Amino acid sequence: MGRWTQYDEDDYRLPEGMKRIGYDADSGRYYFRDTDGSLWKGPQGAEFGQMTRVNELPATVQAEVEHSERHGGHNDDLEASPRASRDGYQVLSESDRDEHSRPMAHQVHNHSSYRSLFPFFLIIAVCLLLVWRLLVQPSLSSPAITPKRCPEGTAAYWIQPGQSCWEVSRERGWSLAEFHEANPKVNCEPLLPGTSVCLPPKPSAGGVNTLKNRKRGGAQRRAPRR
Repeated sequence: MGRWTQYDEDDYRLPEGMKRIGYDADSGRYYFRDTDGSLWKGPQGAEFGQMTRVNELPATVQAEVEHSERHGGHNDDLEASPRASRDGYQVLSESDRDEHSRPMAHQVHNHSSYRSLFPFFLIIAVCLLLVWRLLVQPSLSSPAITPKRCPEGTAAYWIQPGQSCWEVSRERGWSLAEFHEANPKVNCEPLLPGTSVCLPPKPSAGGVNTLKNRKRGGAQRRAPRR
C-alpha cells in the first residue's frame, strides 16, 4: 500500500464544494452533500466514482450527520475519524487499539476476586482455631499426672469403674483396716474411678490359698474350748 498523500484527500478527489458526510455499512456506499444542499451517493464498495443523486439519507447516515451538527461541527475530516467497514464493523483508532490491547490485569482491579475468597479463608481460620482450642491447648495447659508416692512394699494403683475399697483390698490380700492405714486420705464412700491408692503387689494363686489357710488356722486356734 502506497503512502497517503494530499492528492488522496476529498478536496482533490471530489468535485468542488462536494463534502463526504457519511457511510452506510448496509449498502456499502458513501454519501456526499453539495454546496446547494443536494445529497449524493457514491458507487457501492468504492470511495470515489460515479455519483447518484438521492432525496434522503439512510437512517444510520442521517443520525451521524445530526450528531455532528449538534456538536457544532461538520464532518470535514471523515477520513481521520473511525468509520464502519463494509461488514458493519467500526475501524478503531490508534488510541482505541492501544487501550483495547492492554492486558486485562491493567484495566480491571482484582479486588472483587479477593472479596469472594474472604469467606473461604474465614472458615479455614475458624476450623484451625477450634482444633487449637479443643486438642492442642488442653494438652499444653493440663499438668502432667505423676504417680502417687507409696510406702515401701506397695505401689500406686488406679481405681477402675465399679471397684470398691473392700474389693481391691481383698484382691491384694489386705484387710480393709490395712487399706485405710496405707491410704488414710482416700474416701471409700464413694470410691471414684481414677483415684490413686497404694496397694501391695498382687499375690499369686498359691500365695492367696496359703494366706486363706493361715487365716482359717488362726481362726480355729482362737476358737474357745468347751
